[in-house]
Amino acid sequence: MVMPTYDQCMLPMLSLAGDGQEHQIRDFIQLLAQHFELTTNELEELLPSGRDTTFSNRVRWANTYLRKAGLLESTGRGRSRITELGSRVLQNPPFAIDKNFLMQFESFAEFQLRSAPEMASGNVDTDSDRTQTPQENLHTSYQKIKAQLAQELLDLIMTCSDKFFERVVVDLLLAMGYGRSMESAGQIVGGSGDGGVDGIIHQDKLGFDVIYIQAKRWNADNVVSRPIVQAFAGSLLGHGVTKGVLITTSRFSRDAIQYAANSQQLKIILIDGQQLAELMIEHNIGVSSVETYIIKKVDADYFDPEA
Repeated sequence: MVMPTYDQCMLPMLSLAGDGQEHQIRDFIQLLAQHFELTTNELEELLPSGRDTTFSNRVRWANTYLRKAGLLESTGRGRSRITELGSRVLQNPPFAIDKNFLMQFESFAEFQLRSAPEMASGNVDTDSDRTQTPQENLHTSYQKIKAQLAQELLDLIMTCSDKFFERVVVDLLLAMGYGRSMESAGQIVGGSGDGGVDGIIHQDKLGFDVIYIQAKRWNADNVVSRPIVQAFAGSLLGHGVTKGVLITTSRFSRDAIQYAANSQQLKIILIDGQQLAELMIEHNIGVSSVETYIIKKVDADYFDPEA
């Protein structure tokens, strides 16, 4: 048979999850392979990169899209479970689930907006291959892959301990150039009696310039409010420090953002979950390169007879 696309995998995947149990992605791959009656050769077909099989890659994309729409939820590394919304969809199942169907769910529409802004209006299944250049299509695909990776990073962080998250935050700031490469430039101090501080970055050897860090490993629907930022500001003043970074896996309220921006004595930087994941990708924290594409063009100077 023809290899099923990722959207063809979504409805049967949601149906498999309809038992309400937790499912690992490898279980979905096995059960969907049986559902589509794939042969061994089809299951072993590799992507051009050779790093993954075509079918398992499509199953993972289907899982990502269903989670983005809120029909599945992540319950740990590589594990998902159906949500109440997903169960309601199965009560009156559509003929098929594709990206057009998922656009009715706000969380998926926002995901599409972040990963491919040009698709935010109108039908998401456009004839982009005919309206965009190959380079533009490559960029669009890259943004989609980056958005999926960002979500995977946040899902993994939520399965880790608070102490590990504090280490991630310090590692990220060091990778961004704060503290340089000096020994003991980054320090984790989170714990009872930490005074609202989870980490410290020393920007010089004698410690004259110090950045204090607070890390909030919160669920996406748990908004960091203004009182939390005010309390962090109080901790900075109590330690005699003027610079602080408050990082969360969720997001900040408008009042919290405004308070940090208007702080006169202190410089407080707020980093939400989306920014955190993007910075981790940019600075190679918790990620590794799979494949690299180099776009080349004709060197006109080489063919210039007068050169």
